[in-house]
Amino acid sequence: MTEQVERESMEFDVVIVGAGPSGLASACRLMQQASEAQQELSVCVVEKGSEVGAHILSGAIFEPRALQELFPDWEERGAPLTTPASRDEVYLFKDAEKGQKLPNALVPPSMHNTGGDMPRYVISAGNLCRWLAEQAEGLGVEIFPGFAAQEAIVEEGVVKGILIGDMGVGADGQPKDGHMPGMELRAKYTLFAEGARGHIGKRLIEEYRLDAGKDPQHYGIGLKELWDVPAEKHEPGLVLHGSGWPLDKHTHGGWFLYHGDNQQVVVGLIMDLSYQNPWLSPFDEFQRMKHHPVLAKHLEGGKRVAYGARAIAKGGLNCLPKMTFPGGLLIGCDAGTLNFAKIKGLHTAMKSGLVAAEAVFEALNDREASAAGDEGGQELTAFTEKWEASWAYAELKKSSSFGPAIHKYGTVMGGAYNFADQLLRGKLPTVHDTTPDHAALKPASEFEKIDYPRPDGKLSFDKPSSVFLSNTNHEEDQPCHLKLADPELPIRDNLPEYAEPASRYCPAGVYEVVEDDAGNPKFQINFQNCVHCKTCDIKDPAQNITWVAPEGGGGPNYPNM
Repeated sequence: MTEQVERESMEFDVVIVGAGPSGLASACRLMQQASEAQQELSVCVVEKGSEVGAHILSGAIFEPRALQELFPDWEERGAPLTTPASRDEVYLFKDAEKGQKLPNALVPPSMHNTGGDMPRYVISAGNLCRWLAEQAEGLGVEIFPGFAAQEAIVEEGVVKGILIGDMGVGADGQPKDGHMPGMELRAKYTLFAEGARGHIGKRLIEEYRLDAGKDPQHYGIGLKELWDVPAEKHEPGLVLHGSGWPLDKHTHGGWFLYHGDNQQVVVGLIMDLSYQNPWLSPFDEFQRMKHHPVLAKHLEGGKRVAYGARAIAKGGLNCLPKMTFPGGLLIGCDAGTLNFAKIKGLHTAMKSGLVAAEAVFEALNDREASAAGDEGGQELTAFTEKWEASWAYAELKKSSSFGPAIHKYGTVMGGAYNFADQLLRGKLPTVHDTTPDHAALKPASEFEKIDYPRPDGKLSFDKPSSVFLSNTNHEEDQPCHLKLADPELPIRDNLPEYAEPASRYCPAGVYEVVEDDAGNPKFQINFQNCVHCKTCDIKDPAQNITWVAPEGGGGPNYPNM
């Protein structure tokens, strides 16, 4: 898995890939334990974004249960949780004009964000991670932003660390001036917290067959915008969710609109990537969705200030792979710990990181292993026991049928099944969905081409202006990080069969079918536009596209998404 090249190397007790909620929570807890035990411990976190939080995108309504466990004094420490959820509204859109507000009695308990014994907060997940990084560094964690983990170092079946991608390689694959070979970061244990569809995690799942006996993972694409709105329209803590139009009955998903702090509103669409119609464009569905009167009244007179998109691992417990392998763990959304019944994953990701930290620290302090000269590398079986005894695992178990029921029975009937299942505390038979998302796509000839309305520049916008607001940038003279197993397949197979859907499922205009000098169709990849959402890696019907990390520091630079 690792090329044999002489490289500089650094040694740590623990290396964590990804400065998201799970990775940073794990780093903090590791150092807390070391401090309590008065031990030296070296922990390193690598982050491919230009800074911590640059690639973080989530709704987000945050449930601070895991944060409370990690930092009981989070309020005194200044955690960026300042806007409690104050009011819930849930709608079913029948068409472009009509929307029915559902009474609370008909809303599944998992969708309630007010009341109960634990306040929820409207937050920026990116700013939460920036704050967690400050706490981690204060505890002694080393954080390296702008460095992209490219491969796992695997020796004799054991993960021994990671290889950082080279910097300064040209598009032709040759070193440029200022070329820097990637370093080896070696560790006794390596935790992979890359987020949904992590490119190394994907390989580890395959190499160690971690998904054996599990349903295939299911994903959604989440699109989000941040708006500044007039003061008279702003109601901090107002939380709106809904489903229905503009998605058809075979396309599942839902929208959200949250009033946060600083006179800002976030609006977004989560669309299941199990959709059938190749003419669908999640980006354009999102843009026309905002014209619905229920949503438009919150945005009119406002200004859009940020845009982004990210895949969401939403399969739940049925799809959760084995999270342990010799020398390391998959945690957070790299494994798929999001609770889609709540549309929340930050708290469960953080909890997986806390459990991982405890299992790793125990292993590092195992006296028998230390006496035998063990330098780490054993499989952390204690993690599985601890994880399955946690409240986060219990949450996932309780809602294991949520996504599959909607896929199988539709939004309305699936929602009714889930409502009944929650009332009965998960006693209904478990529902499974064993069709991978990419295999759900049907030929374009079975559907009519969708004529999406032109954006008005007030509520709806085009892709180029949206990508501009994501602050996305990649060095142009570098190898394309979107790899085609068969470069001829998009035009030869996908174009006649599926009208080449990549130009529509990509929310950033990365893929285009253009004409070459002879007037023949040509598949063009504008990798500079890539917002690292991973949708192409998931939805391509032939699984011909593989997303790998570009040079560190590339991609979006989200301000407070």
